[in-house]
Amino acid sequence: MLGALTTLLIYQLIGEVLVQMLALPIPGPVIGMMLLFLSLWVKGGIPAALHDTANGILQHLSLLFVPAGVGVMVHFARVSGEWLPILVAVFVSTALAIAVSALTMQALMRGGSPRGDGK
Repeated sequence: MLGALTTLLIYQLIGEVLVQMLALPIPGPVIGMMLLFLSLWVKGGIPAALHDTANGILQHLSLLFVPAGVGVMVHFARVSGEWLPILVAVFVSTALAIAVSALTMQALMRGGSPRGDGK
């Protein structure tokens, strides 16, 4: 488990280093996650230790929302002053995520053709 956790943290570190070196507008952990995905895809599978560690982390995912909740409460005055743009951003981004997910699922179900015309 320690080796798998170290692997996850190393990929996150690589992502952070790439973001800093290349001044990318994407968070380092996202870059690291993409690199991890690509390396697992090339390898052709997920090692058992990494699978078990990731499942263990996901079982306690709700704990990761505690710092965000604390941050909202600490900055409640600012959040309450800007509630409308925040609310609009949440609804619009949620709708876009649902739409993109639905379109992607349709394209994958049709065999990869986004319009279903076979081209």
